Amino acid sequence: MKNILLPTDFSENSWNAIVYAMELFHDEVCTFYLLNTYTPVIYHVEYVLGYPAQFGLEDTIRNSAQQQLKGLRARIFEKFGHNPKHDIQEMARFDNLISGITGFMETHTIHMIVMGTKGATGAKEVLFGSNTVHVFKNVKCPVLAIPEGFAYKKPSAILFPTDYGISYQINPFTALLTLAQKQEATIHVLHVLTTVCTEAQFNNKARLEHLLLPATYQIHEVQGNDVMQAILNVQEHFAIDLLVMINNKKSFFENIFFKSTVNQIGFHLTIPFLVVPSEINNPN
Repeated sequence: MKNILLPTDFSENSWNAIVYAMELFHDEVCTFYLLNTYTPVIYHVEYVLGYPAQFGLEDTIRNSAQQQLKGLRARIFEKFGHNPKHDIQEMARFDNLISGITGFMETHTIHMIVMGTKGATGAKEVLFGSNTVHVFKNVKCPVLAIPEGFAYKKPSAILFPTDYGISYQINPFTALLTLAQKQEATIHVLHVLTTVCTEAQFNNKARLEHLLLPATYQIHEVQGNDVMQAILNVQEHFAIDLLVMINNKKSFFENIFFKSTVNQIGFHLTIPFLVVPSEINNPN
């Protein structure tokens, strides 16, 4: 059984991510946790110092969040019916998003987080919203980010760009392999040859091919210096439905997506993006 965490702020963007998760795991036995984290917009300094109860503010906000979660659950049943394989639970936490997620995961085994990508500003030049970026970087769990307005499509072609720069281990690949096998998808490994490969890279590549043996995969090696353009070219040529990266400190992933110049690159993700940390607290 899978346990899927669905953070929600009750926006249409988060609803879209919930719809994607319900479709993706339609035929699997799952428990879905609808999580809303809330904090008051305006509060007294006494509130910050630890006396929320005397104002009654926490109870009011919690009650509102719980009512909205019940409405969201009803909306899911209205759209998808009562799937006997799915259990849907609701949780409202007085907390910020990152602390709320990590706190929840201390008492619940979570195999994947599915959430939207749009930030509070909705600025089109920003690749990911700040909340999504913080979850990518701070939560030791696979995170599937769904672009705003993306309509569900069965992921039959998965792109995994890599520079063969890390020694691959089975743990982070479990989520990718399980997903590929369940969806009968092909994993397209992309390596952009910006320099001559080192012996360590060749060894990492061999290790990667061994790990991918249970799945259907193809390796694409292209010459060039523009990694972003290579990703877009392969995405278009093979009709890629899902982009996957392993997030490791000082990794290929971080170098590409979290540079300060990311807004100037003009790289706008239009497909779901699965980020798998190199170390996972709750392995699949």
